[in-house]
Amino acid sequence: MKSRALYCNGNLRMVIVHNNLLATLQISATMDTLPAWPKGKKLVHLDLKGAPPRIDYLHKLIGIFSSLGADGLLVEYEDMFPYEGELKVLQSTQHPPYSREEVLSIQEVAKSQGLEVIPLVQTFGHMEFVLKHKSLWGLREVGHCLGTLNPHREEGVRLVEEMLRQVVELHPGSTSLHIGADEVYLLGEGEESRRWLSTPGRTVQQLFLSHVTRVAKGVREAWPNLNMIMWDDMLRGMDHDTLKGSGLVGLVQLMLWDYNPTLDVKNTVYLLERYSGAGLSELWAASSFKGSTNVHTCVTSTQRHVDNHLQWLQVAAALPEGIHMLGIALTGWQRYDHLSVLCELLPLALPSLASSLQTLTHGQFSPEAQSRVTKSLGISSVEVETMESSTTSDSVLFPGRRLAELVVELTAILQSEELCHFEDNMFVRGWFTPYHRQRKSVSPLIAQQLQSQAMRLLAFVEQRVAMVKKEMVRLYPASTAQEWVEQHVSPVVAPLQRVLEDTRASLLEMVPQNVSASMGGQ
Repeated sequence: MKSRALYCNGNLRMVIVHNNLLATLQISATMDTLPAWPKGKKLVHLDLKGAPPRIDYLHKLIGIFSSLGADGLLVEYEDMFPYEGELKVLQSTQHPPYSREEVLSIQEVAKSQGLEVIPLVQTFGHMEFVLKHKSLWGLREVGHCLGTLNPHREEGVRLVEEMLRQVVELHPGSTSLHIGADEVYLLGEGEESRRWLSTPGRTVQQLFLSHVTRVAKGVREAWPNLNMIMWDDMLRGMDHDTLKGSGLVGLVQLMLWDYNPTLDVKNTVYLLERYSGAGLSELWAASSFKGSTNVHTCVTSTQRHVDNHLQWLQVAAALPEGIHMLGIALTGWQRYDHLSVLCELLPLALPSLASSLQTLTHGQFSPEAQSRVTKSLGISSVEVETMESSTTSDSVLFPGRRLAELVVELTAILQSEELCHFEDNMFVRGWFTPYHRQRKSVSPLIAQQLQSQAMRLLAFVEQRVAMVKKEMVRLYPASTAQEWVEQHVSPVVAPLQRVLEDTRASLLEMVPQNVSASMGGQ
């Protein structure tokens, strides 16, 4: 029997593992149950700029989201949207984008499950998928930042307007649109912006607001009944008068995001009060169920994301009556940005999503909430890392479960001491340093032993990788499976492969050919 104690956020958790069964005993400090999340939408964010699910799998997931308690979808297509005409260049070339028929089918399935669909189109920052194209380089705020649009170029504004038109028109049933506008890095540092800012009294805040209000007013003029949502972070440093005179009052709904498990409740309440006091009274929250732990995380921690939602419940409970929360978006980032590696795949995060939704519903992650999660998904633990292995290839309750199990197993192997620190073992550090390798001055006996160990480990990893890829291509494009392996497996095994190559080269130098040939086949 193995046991270990974990301490997190005031909770002592004794984890006991025996015969592959796991029991979790949680001893929590006394904590009053918070009110359930106030009335309003609970949106599940679909980040499709990486690992876009195959359409049939996505349809299954939408049904699961509904059964778990979601009210809507916040869909961020990026290059998976079937842009047409001059914007066709924005379509993904790594894998085919969703077709127009598939985009409509997402909405039809969502509607049948009682879910609203809100498309998200970035209009200022995080436009890497647009500005990476050579034909559009001239629309960057600064040449070395792919994410930020130059707000002074008319062709840039027209590009954004056309992107919005195509997306809105392919979402005829949507009543809301998210226009992004978060993390507008290096704004004000472009040559045209510097000239604009040289006029006394002008600020970067005004520059940001001038572009966003222009975009928002254009949307209001084109679609008067369409609600607009935008991220709040670029407004956090603005004072009351700037916010009140921003031009955004009555035009947009702010979505305040914070994914931290130790979210600052007092400061978040203060921000919401400040926005509301300036007239920006229609507000959303944004939490996280995956994709916010580390840029290269592969296995989702349910506890971390439950803690984030418990903090948001404290925020909601502390808000004055006059502040109107329209809902909360549970974000599930697939990449930190268009050019970063893949975060956790959706199957790895379903227990976290279910747990987060149930936490909002119950006001705490109570035994009742945990039971609802395990029964809904047919799992033994709310942590994907400690679920019992299923006996079938997949599950109706938990589509993608087999892939989740295989990724957990492979990740554990990749993080094992033997693999991660292979180059630190006594034989490598003692007899197979770079000095020895460069001079081919090695002990053949040691080299043979290292070669045997490296081949064994690599063969084991390759077997597991093949199983993961086989399961992954059922749910995702083959290009996603290849990308995931190259990003999350290849960097870990590369040192092992180098040791293997160097042992072979050294043995050729130090041992007669007939003997080294027999060694290489071991």
